[in-house]
Amino acid sequence: MGRPAPAIRLTDPQPVALRELAAEAARAAGALLRERFAAGPERSVRAKSTPTDLVSDADLAAEKIIRALLAERRPGDAVLGEEGGTSDGDGVLRWLVDPLDGTVNFLFGLPQWCVSVAVHDAAGAVAGAVYDPLRDELFAADRGGDATADGVVLGPPRDAALADLLVGTGFAYDAGVRARQGAVVAGLLPEVRDVRRLGASALDLAWAAAGRLDAYFERGVQPWDTAAGALVCACAGLEVRELPAADGLPSGILVAPPALIGALAALVG
Repeated sequence: MGRPAPAIRLTDPQPVALRELAAEAARAAGALLRERFAAGPERSVRAKSTPTDLVSDADLAAEKIIRALLAERRPGDAVLGEEGGTSDGDGVLRWLVDPLDGTVNFLFGLPQWCVSVAVHDAAGAVAGAVYDPLRDELFAADRGGDATADGVVLGPPRDAALADLLVGTGFAYDAGVRARQGAVVAGLLPEVRDVRRLGASALDLAWAAAGRLDAYFERGVQPWDTAAGALVCACAGLEVRELPAADGLPSGILVAPPALIGALAALVG
């Protein structure tokens, strides 16, 4: 057996090393999920906040893999995971983990889901990775560095007019909130090229960084949904803004080319 990988010193958290660990953790969970997806529908599924907000044994198993790796390599860090809540640490870092973003897609056999792993310090995002197991694509970034897809540098965003933008979005689990979101999209559609709802916010963000979407917005997202993808977008040259809660809608995120984010915010904010 080879020697175990060395732990990263708690007193010297280098962004590139943390980026590599985020990618390793995302790939490890992704390998398990790819096997579970190929094996067919999950048998153990339950609802969380609403009947449409689902969690499966696959979500839990994937998060367990990530937490175990982080506990081995970064034992002093805190971890915030979608399924396992917060575990406190005595270090300077906190990991934000979505072990399976796009659970409903996963459960319905739709090939649009991913793993998101990011790490923050007191100043914000340090590093993050979004891994798409079915396409074997890894999107990653670290503070002060480039955003990459499988090592290829991403950005800058293409020049486009508002009417040319292909915009990604998502909808909340609560039916009343979804109704309000539908009205926002109805107003947006005549002003842009088109709108896509793909069902995995971290992957939507990664695809925006890669130019597959020009912009993306969504309300009701959680920190683990957006932590890695937002950093990838920012490092690729997109502007990332918080959407404040308004008109019965929860707060959210907006990502777009800097020259157009104001006009887009006026339509969706």
